Amino acid sequence: MENKIYLKGEITIPPDKSISHRSLILAFLLNSKIKIKNLSLCEDCISTLKILEKLGLKYEFLSKNELILDSSNTLKSNSSNIENIELDCGNSGTTTRLLSGFFARSNYKVTLIGDESLSKRPMKRIIEPLEQMGAKITSNNNKLPMTIEGTKLKNIEYFSPIASAQVKSCLILAGLGIENVTTVYEPILSRNHTELMLKYLGADIVCSKDKKGYYTKIKKSNLNPKDIEIVGDISSAAFFMAASAIIPNSSIKIKNVGINPTRTGILNVFDTAQIDYELSNQKTLSNELCADITVNYTKNIKPFKISGDLIPRLIDEIPILALLATQAQGICEVSNAQDLRNKESDRIKTIVRSFSTLGVDIKEKEDGFIIKGKVDFNKSATLETFLDHRLAMTYYILSLINKQKLTIKGLDCINTSFPEFFNLIKQLKYEN
Repeated sequence: MENKIYLKGEITIPPDKSISHRSLILAFLLNSKIKIKNLSLCEDCISTLKILEKLGLKYEFLSKNELILDSSNTLKSNSSNIENIELDCGNSGTTTRLLSGFFARSNYKVTLIGDESLSKRPMKRIIEPLEQMGAKITSNNNKLPMTIEGTKLKNIEYFSPIASAQVKSCLILAGLGIENVTTVYEPILSRNHTELMLKYLGADIVCSKDKKGYYTKIKKSNLNPKDIEIVGDISSAAFFMAASAIIPNSSIKIKNVGINPTRTGILNVFDTAQIDYELSNQKTLSNELCADITVNYTKNIKPFKISGDLIPRLIDEIPILALLATQAQGICEVSNAQDLRNKESDRIKTIVRSFSTLGVDIKEKEDGFIIKGKVDFNKSATLETFLDHRLAMTYYILSLINKQKLTIKGLDCINTSFPEFFNLIKQLKYEN
């Protein structure tokens, strides 16, 4: 069965999920009314919105992705402690970890719960530094459910053993309520959306680097209410970018994509692989860089390696970049990505198992894998997503170049992060 599908056209990618989470949380802290334009409405961001609504945040949609938020009468304004509230984070690790920083220094007592997948994910990486600050936390062996009783925290200097935007943002949101300076160090600079948005809102925050590493210093700040416009999500764009690069005759222009330097590791990979792409219409929205990205089919993809300080700049894109690696003219390698084992699934093990089933020469490592290209996908198989949305989207793109039938179990999990995915594919799909 010869596959002759190709993708061509222009799309506007959905809003950035990471920035959407942060915009909602900071809007809640503003004690005012603001407008957010281009908010992600994926299930994870809705989990954050619904939790804040339960705490008194009011909102009104002006259009599908634009809304007014009013935080002037939220429960946080009460002076006395608020009794234990159960809050459902759904499948969202970002909701859980970021809000934990705020709850630790609030006047709330909350119990955070999640779905089966989230309840298996480790929370030790935020619990330990928060407890160093004096937080009162009980958990299920460092997993959900997790109860946080807000209290007065002390500032600390924390050295994160890994680069993690969620850990850093958690501690920044905790430090935002402490008079003295809280400092977070990390060995490699992770995504900095929290810092950029806090700067945009006038927070007392400093980000730089010294001999001890990359640091963020934050202390108690009065934020200035300002409307927020959110750029498109490069993690979502990545699936279309890679698809256009590997599917013959494809050419896709993706509008309004965030190109924050802490998130554009995929563009570095594209440069090494000599993918045919270009950036146009560059601008800044609410302190975030964005551009239109056009990617064309590239016949001779060069091999690439992903490791070191590149990892935090593309950690979510590694599944789709693994598929890109199968089409390279040589051997590609991913290293230093052991955090992939702590995502919605063990992505290293699952990618290796699935690709091996389809005949890919792939070798598992503790912190990544080695892939030998170029693979001519021509096998029928059933792949299991383990409810991991990024694996599901990767397998779907793979199905477009596989010449035999591919059955993917659990495709519905894509709605968790990217409900528009299939409509955008349909918009671009052509057949010879």
